[in-house]
Amino acid sequence: MPELRNMTLNFGPQHPAAHGVLRLILEMNGEVIERADPHIGLLHRATEKLAESKPYNQSIGYMDRLDYVSMMCNEHSYVLAIEKLLGVDVPIRAQYIRVMFDEITRILNHLLWIGAHALDVGAMTMFLYAFREREDLMDVYEAVSGARLHATYYRPGGVNRDLPDSMPRFETTKWRSEKETVRLNGNRGGSMLDFLEDFTNRFPVYVDEYETLLTDNRIWKQRTVGIGVVSPERAMQLGFSGPMLRGSGIEWDLRKKQPYEVYDQMDFDIPVGTNGDSYDRYLVRMEEMRQSNRIIRQCIDWLRVNPGPVLLQDNKITPPRREAMKGNMESLIHHFKHFTEGYCIPEGEAYVGIEHPKGEFGIYMISDGANKPYRLKIRAPGFAHLASLDEMVRGHMLADVVTVIGTQDIVFGEIDR
Repeated sequence: MPELRNMTLNFGPQHPAAHGVLRLILEMNGEVIERADPHIGLLHRATEKLAESKPYNQSIGYMDRLDYVSMMCNEHSYVLAIEKLLGVDVPIRAQYIRVMFDEITRILNHLLWIGAHALDVGAMTMFLYAFREREDLMDVYEAVSGARLHATYYRPGGVNRDLPDSMPRFETTKWRSEKETVRLNGNRGGSMLDFLEDFTNRFPVYVDEYETLLTDNRIWKQRTVGIGVVSPERAMQLGFSGPMLRGSGIEWDLRKKQPYEVYDQMDFDIPVGTNGDSYDRYLVRMEEMRQSNRIIRQCIDWLRVNPGPVLLQDNKITPPRREAMKGNMESLIHHFKHFTEGYCIPEGEAYVGIEHPKGEFGIYMISDGANKPYRLKIRAPGFAHLASLDEMVRGHMLADVVTVIGTQDIVFGEIDR
């Protein structure tokens, strides 16, 4: 019988969103983990302090960088906190656009999650499948904001611009034949809503493909069933939210329990798990993609028949349109003041939490009446989840650490802030 040795191991970086910013110190008894100590660092620093040193409207783009696969959802919480302090009402069309892009972001997040999680566990094909669908949605991001990742599209008072009437089209090159170009442009002939509608028709079939690859795959089940089990009571005590909480059987979703924007007008279901293991959390996220697809479809149907403004027409809060700024002295002054000093917000404090793809993402903001926050605190869902890593991996094998990091769906931009 070989002798078991106690070892202390450095583990990582392993996950694509943990590129050198997570170092795990594992205390091992043979191949069984007795203790895990996460060391985080070397990514973003002092985000909250930076936001306290800038006018309100200059920190929207920084929110994108917190969780760089759930960009517009981060912006959403920040602009909602500003709107709550200002006491303004957002145009209804802007609310539908925000809800639609929140759900597009949720699908983008879960696609990267399942691709990276499966790759960590050993299934390479999933990564390639997930990125195929991400490309279509990244094109939608680019069409409305000009950027594929860090969109800075939401604004206090609405969104930056209305949805475009056309989508970017592929061109024939020496690497792409004319026949291939026509095929690629087949669903890009109409507006962005037409393109998205075509995507929502195709997407359920793609999710079925992912499930065919993984759900009954015996290797996938051996690596995830019974791994990282968290009871419902313990999940609440640890401060879990989002799929981590719902995977343990707690039916809690801010879109249903504390509706914001137009989520109370939407018809969708909340998937929950029963065992609280990595496999249940996988099933919850797969069903969430289907439910997000339903919500996007409802937003498309509403946006088609309800034109209207997408930004408040109050130049004390929102900048004037560019053509007005070019031909009107008062608009030019508003524009100059907006982008140099910003605007002042009445004294007060506000907390706004939204149902981010990873859980409850909240912004707590205190205003002292100046043009920048007196205090800003970010409630990052991944921070609470990472804190449970030691408890979730104890008693498991070394290879299971990879599965648990994957099932938590953590991104270190919001953790190491």
